[in-house]
Amino acid sequence: MSSLPPAVAWRDDRLWLLDQTRLPQVVVVDCMESVDEAISAIQALRVRGAPAIGIAAAYGLLIKLAAAPDIRAEFAARAARMLTARPTAVNLSAAVLRMRACADTTPDGDLIPRLTATAIAIHDEDRELCRRIGEAGAPLVARYPRVLTHCNAGALAVSELGTALAPIYVAHRRGVAVQVIADETRPLLQGARLTTLELHRAGVPVTLITDSSAASMMSAGRVDMAIVGADRVAANGDTANEIGTLGVAILCKHFNLPFYVACPGTTIDLATPGGYAIEIEERDASEVTMIGDTVIAPPGIHVLNYAFDVTPSALITGFITDAGIIRPPFADGLRQFG
Repeated sequence: MSSLPPAVAWRDDRLWLLDQTRLPQVVVVDCMESVDEAISAIQALRVRGAPAIGIAAAYGLLIKLAAAPDIRAEFAARAARMLTARPTAVNLSAAVLRMRACADTTPDGDLIPRLTATAIAIHDEDRELCRRIGEAGAPLVARYPRVLTHCNAGALAVSELGTALAPIYVAHRRGVAVQVIADETRPLLQGARLTTLELHRAGVPVTLITDSSAASMMSAGRVDMAIVGADRVAANGDTANEIGTLGVAILCKHFNLPFYVACPGTTIDLATPGGYAIEIEERDASEVTMIGDTVIAPPGIHVLNYAFDVTPSALITGFITDAGIIRPPFADGLRQFG
């Protein structure tokens, strides 16, 4: 595995986040001093990936909570603010609602220990879910070893193995000659900055391509399969993931290549009937008009910067989950996560 620090850690009753906006140039782990600082880190993508921001949100609610004059009122206010941090990834709201349910059923004297135990449980459970995803998907990688992925759904986005990268890591450990092709993933370049970094450090062969090269790579027969992560999966299998995922899925359909979504059951939202009901986050224009400190677009140009798109279930070959591989009809298989 990668030698990078964990994306999220809870040590000595403090939340520590690996600042992913500064990778790969420098590795910086910051201590969050307040819940508002944790919310800002989530919004600024210093921590990102659906499961990781859920874990960070749970821990963020605990920062210096014991020092509040009215712990229960302070927790309620924090939970309300945290729920608005980012709208698309279901893991964030699920983690906050789980923490809120714990608070609602816990006596005042046990509130801090029980909330802390719940946050730690969310983190521990995610590690186990990722291991199961890796085990379930590794045989697919053995069959289709040249894997294209989009965005970052590895250890930096989740915990330990990640989701989309978990089958790759497990297959690599088993001696499979896996080769990963990583889209750069505009506009924030998570594929270039993060996926290639963690795979390279883990010794997994990886080739970085521009997003616009994916079609040519598939046409040339250099891709066997695509695996991506997910920020929310609707009850019918429609899936929200980083912007550009829909294009990869359409290309796979055209070239008759398998297109898999790897995600834990915690990312499956049966309360959302279809992709049309998923709120898509729109982010600041500067993420498109600038790369780092360099301006690359005319001043005042109108920008649409959607963070995610929705891939219809009809374009998805299957879901690699902690409960195994789910194939069509997806509504039946996804229902087990209710």
